[in-house]
Amino acid sequence: MEDITVEELKEKLDKKEQFPFIDVREEWEYEEDNLGALNIPLGQLPHSLEEIEKYKDQEIVVHCRSGARSGNAKKFLEEKGYSKVRNVLGGILAFRELEEEE
Repeated sequence: MEDITVEELKEKLDKKEQFPFIDVREEWEYEEDNLGALNIPLGQLPHSLEEIEKYKDQEIVVHCRSGARSGNAKKFLEEKGYSKVRNVLGGILAFRELEEEE
């Protein structure tokens, strides 16, 4: 599935759309700044599949700091049968940058 831009993500969040949204950064990063996503650090993702199993057939949005870890999370989830995973391009850094521009 195609990745998602920060503009598309912001639109979804502004509209208060309900969708599975996962932040794969470490807990301390999440505590410093987050977008309200479910925090499952990348290293814990293989042990947390049970938690997100119910979203298997839904569009899932994953993000991290810059898009690299969430890209890995997307690949991992796709290998586990999740077919609608979208990585936030540029991560939270690009999202915050977009907000500053507005």
